[in-house]
Amino acid sequence: MHNKIFTIAIVTVFVAFAIVFDTFPRSTYSELEKRELKTFPEYAFDKLKDGSYMTEISSWFSDSEPYRDKFMALSMYVKDGLGVALAGEAVKFHASDTPMGADGAGGAAQGGGRQGEMELDEYVNDVTADENAKIANAGIIVVGSGADVRALMAFGGSSKGGVSYARLANAYKKAFGGGVNVYCMVIPTAVEFYCPDMAKSCTRPQLPTIKNIYAHLDPSVKPVDVYTPLGRHAGEDIYLRTDHHWAPLGAYYAAQKFAEVAGVPFPGLSHYAKRVVRGYVGSMYGYSKDISIKKAPEDFVYYVPKGVKYTTTYVNYTIDSHYRVTGEGRPYKSAYFFHFRDGNGGAYCTFMGGDTKLTVVRTSAKSRRRVMVIKDSFGNAIPGYLFYSFGEVHVVDFRYFKKNIKEYVKNNKITDILFAGNIFNAYSGAMYRNCMRFLTQDGRIVVPADPEGDKMSNDSLQRPVQAVPGGGDEGVPPSSTDRRQASGDQGGHQRKDVPSSHATDSVPGH
Repeated sequence: MHNKIFTIAIVTVFVAFAIVFDTFPRSTYSELEKRELKTFPEYAFDKLKDGSYMTEISSWFSDSEPYRDKFMALSMYVKDGLGVALAGEAVKFHASDTPMGADGAGGAAQGGGRQGEMELDEYVNDVTADENAKIANAGIIVVGSGADVRALMAFGGSSKGGVSYARLANAYKKAFGGGVNVYCMVIPTAVEFYCPDMAKSCTRPQLPTIKNIYAHLDPSVKPVDVYTPLGRHAGEDIYLRTDHHWAPLGAYYAAQKFAEVAGVPFPGLSHYAKRVVRGYVGSMYGYSKDISIKKAPEDFVYYVPKGVKYTTTYVNYTIDSHYRVTGEGRPYKSAYFFHFRDGNGGAYCTFMGGDTKLTVVRTSAKSRRRVMVIKDSFGNAIPGYLFYSFGEVHVVDFRYFKKNIKEYVKNNKITDILFAGNIFNAYSGAMYRNCMRFLTQDGRIVVPADPEGDKMSNDSLQRPVQAVPGGGDEGVPPSSTDRRQASGDQGGHQRKDVPSSHATDSVPGH
C-alpha cells in the first residue's frame, strides 16, 4: 500500500512538472540573475545540419523555464534551512594577483612619480571585525546575519598592481598640458572596510595597491585620496549592503575630497533633498545566491541638490549583445535623477539612468570651470554633487565613449578631467586600454567582426543598465519597464533614437 502511494505521489509530481515546464509561459527575464533569458533560436538549415540548432533549443528550454526565479529561490531557502555551507576554499578572486606588464596593465610608470609623498590613513575595522562570515557563491563573503547582513566581493590584487591606471592619468596630463587639470581617484570597495577578521584570508588589502597607484603618478597629476575619508565614515551607510556599489553617501564624501583638491566650492548635505527607495536588494543577491541577502533589504538613499539650477543633455549609445557600441542617438534633454519605486532592484540607476550614454549637465554655478568625469559605474554617483562647483559637468563612461577626446576637450573648453574608477577596473588595465584609445579614435563607430576582438570590461560584474528618461529634476521610470531597469547583466530599456552615421565633437545639444 505504501509503495503504491509513493508511486502515485512520484508520478503526480512528475506530471505536474511536465505540465508546468511544457505548457506554462516561459520566463524571459531573471530578476535574481539580473539578465534577459535565452530566446527561442532562429531557424537556419545550416544550424540544423550541423546539430547546433537542436543544441540552442535545448539551451533555450532549460534557461527559460517557467517560474525560474521562484524555483531558484526555493532551492536557496532549502539550503539555508538545512544549513548547507559552501567550503571556504572555493573563494575566487576577481582580479589577478600577478602584476601585468607590457600590454598597458602594469610595468614601470613614465615620469618621476611621487614615491613617499602621499600618506593615506590606515583603516582599522571596528564596525564588523568581530562578526561571523561565510563564503557564498563566486567567493562572495557574507557577513553577519538578519537585517544587517552584508555581502562583500573579495579582492585579489597585489601591492604592485594598478600601475596602468597611473600611466593613464600621466598620459592625459601630457596630452592636455597645463591648460587642463588631471585628477586620479581610486575608489576602494566595501570589503576593504567591512571584512571580519575571521575572513581576512579570503581577500587581500586594497590600501597597498592604492598607494602603489598614487606613487606612480607624475607630480603634475593630482591624486584624490578618498580612502581616508571613507575610512573615517565607515560607521555610516557609505556602502550598500546588498549591492557591489558604494552608497550615494560614500560618493558624497569622495566628491567632497575631490572638490577640496580641485579648489572649488562644495556645500554640505543640508543643501540637498534626501530621497529614499525602500526595500532595495541589489546585485549581490544574484552573485552570492544566498537567500539571506534577499531577506535583508535596505534603504537606497540619495541626495538631490536644492539650491542650484541645472539642465541635463544626453546622447545614448546603442550596444549589441557583446556590449559594443553600434550606434549613437540624437541629443535630448531629460532628468539627471530618476526615482525608482520601493523594492526596485535597479535603484542604483537613479543617476543618469545608467552607463551607455554621454551626459552633459549645465549648471547655474558661477564658475567658468568645466569638469569631465571619466568613470565606471561607481562614478555615476559622483557628478550630482558637483553642480554647485562647476559651470558644466561632462560624464563619460570608459566603456562607451566614441569621440576623439582631444577634440572634445578643446571644443567644449574642459578645464578639469577626473578619473574615477573602482579598484577592480584600475587594477585590471581595462580603463587604460579603452581611455588611451580615446586620444586617437576618430569618432566613427566601427564594430569588430570578431565578438572577442573588443571585449568590454564587466565593471566588476556589473553590466550597463538604462532607465527610461523622465521629465523635470527627477524622472519617474514607467512601471512597465521597472523589470528591465533592475537588470545588472543585460542592457535595459533602450531609447529608440535613430543611430547617427557620424559623430560630432561638440557637447550634446550644441
